[in-house]
Amino acid sequence: MAARIESLVFSHASVVPSVSLTPVGVSGSIGFGGLNILPAKLSLRNRRGRSGSRVLCEAQQTAVEVPAVTDSTWQSLVLESDLPVLVEFWAPWCSPCSMLHPVIDNIAKQYAGKLKCYKVSTDESPSIASQYGIRSVPTVLIFKKGDKKDVVIGAVPESALAISIEKFV
Repeated sequence: MAARIESLVFSHASVVPSVSLTPVGVSGSIGFGGLNILPAKLSLRNRRGRSGSRVLCEAQQTAVEVPAVTDSTWQSLVLESDLPVLVEFWAPWCSPCSMLHPVIDNIAKQYAGKLKCYKVSTDESPSIASQYGIRSVPTVLIFKKGDKKDVVIGAVPESALAISIEKFV
């Protein structure tokens, strides 16, 4: 289900910024990476008396929220899991971490039912990070039956994570 997030009015088509996005097939609208851009048949007049067009943007619910793990939930969610677990160690101030978040979101969607994905803020749970020797972020650990099986350090492409994951699912 989509939700209307913004309505923009342009007096001339020339003021609409050009974008280079790949459309996602959605009937009746053009979708760009989670947004539907709907042409509206409304004619509006601005303060100068010129008519304009309205563009409606709708956000699709395509994002996966990877849950956070804390000191209190680490044992039950990660170590006692029946499925393999991918844990991303990150920090709010880390730019490469923000680049890796969408990759982890895609992994969580792609491996749903075969792999659990979580994230740990090293600022909020430093004891978990130090217990596993996390010295830089982002770092991804893969656990199976409570044992650390693999480590991937840095903002790596999805294909690099998939190679590591495939060994354990």
